[in-house]
Amino acid sequence: MNELVKRLNATIESENPHVFSMLSGLGKAIYFPKEGILSQSAEAKTKAKKFNATIGIALEQGKPMHLKAIQDTLEAYDPSDIYPYAPPEGKPALRKAWRDKMLVENPSLQGKTYSNPIVTNALTHGLSIVADLFADEGDAVIFPDKNWENYELCFSIRRGAEIVNFALYGDDGKFNAAALQEAVLAQKDKGKAIVILNFPNNPTGYTPNAEEGRAIVAALVAGTEAGINIVAVTDDAYFSLFFEDSLHESLFGHLAGLHPRILPIKVDGATKEEFVWGFRVGFITFASESEALLSALEQKTMGIIRATISSGPHPSQTFVLRALQSPEFEAQRLEKFNIMKTRANRTKELLDSGKFDSAWTYYPFNSGYFMCLKLRTVGAEQLRLHLLDQYGIGTIALGETDLRVAFSCIEAEHLEELFDTIYQGVLDLEKAASNV
Repeated sequence: MNELVKRLNATIESENPHVFSMLSGLGKAIYFPKEGILSQSAEAKTKAKKFNATIGIALEQGKPMHLKAIQDTLEAYDPSDIYPYAPPEGKPALRKAWRDKMLVENPSLQGKTYSNPIVTNALTHGLSIVADLFADEGDAVIFPDKNWENYELCFSIRRGAEIVNFALYGDDGKFNAAALQEAVLAQKDKGKAIVILNFPNNPTGYTPNAEEGRAIVAALVAGTEAGINIVAVTDDAYFSLFFEDSLHESLFGHLAGLHPRILPIKVDGATKEEFVWGFRVGFITFASESEALLSALEQKTMGIIRATISSGPHPSQTFVLRALQSPEFEAQRLEKFNIMKTRANRTKELLDSGKFDSAWTYYPFNSGYFMCLKLRTVGAEQLRLHLLDQYGIGTIALGETDLRVAFSCIEAEHLEELFDTIYQGVLDLEKAASNV
């Protein structure tokens, strides 16, 4: 075994043996090379004052070589902020800016110890890093029955983990913390669980309130008291889009420093928060009371990045950093937030009107991009295809009864027509069935 990885593993095991036992086989084996092209190039960058012939980019007149056809569209940016490789861990200024933003938006992080966010190629990449570091074949990955399908690809298909679902909602229409606790405690024999907490939830658009949040934390603590080591992942893809009386910060802050058997990991990004879906800029952040442990996890994360994508795209990191530094940033983001809130409120107003009650009910929602209908009389896939073929309307069918509708991409004045047409689609199918 490489001497560096031996030292990293020894550090993690001495600082927190519970976290060491959470690592997958790959997580224990991975490291970021301290010797090699990157380290030698970094040394040359500071010392090679005459000629620097180390790294694989081309220079011209002291600046990164580039095509005028591309630079003409990016003339507001210095070529050095666009064309060279970004560090594997991301632009330092961007990492600091995102950490500062996290602290402002999550007051519960005050006084807690957590890592500098590492830049990922958006949310899926962050989740895949978590899977690589912590998921082995047969490990339990726990998340609700209403979920984003990519979890299965990241954790089960890629890493062989066992998916454990629990009912998202209890009979009272609130987050089912009791079911979460039951799913966690069921892993006592394994001694390990990976728990994914996604709020606002995709596909339902639900975020727990403060009381539900405390129940979620208590459910994880109950697992630790049973001797279970828990990798607690907060998937905060739709963070900040909170429209009602729910939690307005990530549970990451409440979990940080809570218990040595809980390793909180925050996966988030500019993707939805700043409305830059195609930029593919995300972040992964660890919490621990040990700075040495955080440093070791950062090195292993950088090793995963180096071994897969090498580093994230530099231009989009620069664009996001420029936005975060802009004095107009918060005002512009608030403007878009209010548009999204108007669409969510209008959706709920229509659904509560009573005119569609014979066709569906809906799952509670208060945040994010989506909501989910629960169809009473027709199948979700049957309705999805009918709406697409007969009315040119796209929706997402989930299971037998659930139809996801993204109000995020529909102008508020068109929402009534959208739901009227979905309702007409239900009536069409009901009529066809009665004529058979």
